[in-house]
Amino acid sequence: MRYKWVLTTILLAAVAHAKEPQRYETGELLQMDSVECGVDENSGKSFAGEVLGTDSAHKKTHALLCQEYLLQTDHVIYRIRPKDDKHPVLLPVGNKAQFRMDKDKMKLRVEDLDDKERDYLVVSMTPRGDSNIPEKAHK
Repeated sequence: MRYKWVLTTILLAAVAHAKEPQRYETGELLQMDSVECGVDENSGKSFAGEVLGTDSAHKKTHALLCQEYLLQTDHVIYRIRPKDDKHPVLLPVGNKAQFRMDKDKMKLRVEDLDDKERDYLVVSMTPRGDSNIPEKAHK
């Protein structure tokens, strides 16, 4: 009797832990743009200037650029940016990509690249026009 109880508990735990397989949507990477995503400031203050009180601080600023991709699916065009700004991977434009939404980010993988899942932020979503529908269907 005890053996059946242990076996039933293990079976229920396995069923509860099993997840439905992750479903991926497919899209095509249309283009990559470099967009301004912030400003980097470098203060020219030196230690000696701070101690002696000389106000000879020069600020150097330059715009930071981020990669932004257009990912087109059957119904939506996504504008996405890599979540990892410091080490972004250059994606092959014109290739198919698979993605899924996970909470507030997109998990994207490109089979031809290395098939790793990477996190992307969705900047915007635009519905696609129905260019596939013949004109006679509109009348």
